[in-house]
Amino acid sequence: MSFRAPLVVPALKKHTATVIMAHGLGDSGAGWVGLAQNWRRRNKFDEVSFIFPNAPVIPITVNMGMSMPGWYDITHLGQDLGYESAQANQDEPGILSSRDYFNSLIKEEIDKGIDPSRIVLGGFSQGGAIAVFTGITNSLKLGGVFGLSCYLLLADKLKALSPKGELPNQKTPFFLAHGTDDDVVQFHFGEKSSERLKSLGFDVDFHSYPGLTHSAEPKEIEDLENFIAKCLPPKPEAETAGL
Repeated sequence: MSFRAPLVVPALKKHTATVIMAHGLGDSGAGWVGLAQNWRRRNKFDEVSFIFPNAPVIPITVNMGMSMPGWYDITHLGQDLGYESAQANQDEPGILSSRDYFNSLIKEEIDKGIDPSRIVLGGFSQGGAIAVFTGITNSLKLGGVFGLSCYLLLADKLKALSPKGELPNQKTPFFLAHGTDDDVVQFHFGEKSSERLKSLGFDVDFHSYPGLTHSAEPKEIEDLENFIAKCLPPKPEAETAGL
């Protein structure tokens, strides 16, 4: 797959942390840049660089095979799809290709001098799914992982697809959020994904939002902001000077 360059909102002060956020199916990185811009206007996360990747344009089965931005192919979607059926019909090659791409973005940040513990990875819908999967199977312990309106990918293969069968991010905080009236990715997909991760020993904080459909709302964004703030507290000036 061919990945387009991501959009970047650079840190205003000394760059000490990075948030990488993936968009959903059919969207682009530009669709979520406003999130970082809002925090900038409110003097939040001045030390953080925000990266908004752009998915490659690929044929999507549920889109009648027509091409659109996507992190992997989706063969089924909607309220009539059961959780187990969704697990059995996943594009493993596409998922692994996108995971490799996100791992390359993480490596680029580390090469800039950013510690993995100062990197938060997340996304919305399909982007949230690939971000959570990347966080679960990453070889490095990250600062945090979040997924909005998403679901677990390749749930039965997580250990097999992780380095040496280990899960370094079991103690990394995970923030999962889902609207109860989601008509695209069913609410119980989010619930079951959270339960599965907890059963594997992951530190998961699951938030539900009554009446919310397949979108985000102010309370959810506020909760996400608080999550990122806990994962990426400002560095003391003495530490920043030593970077």
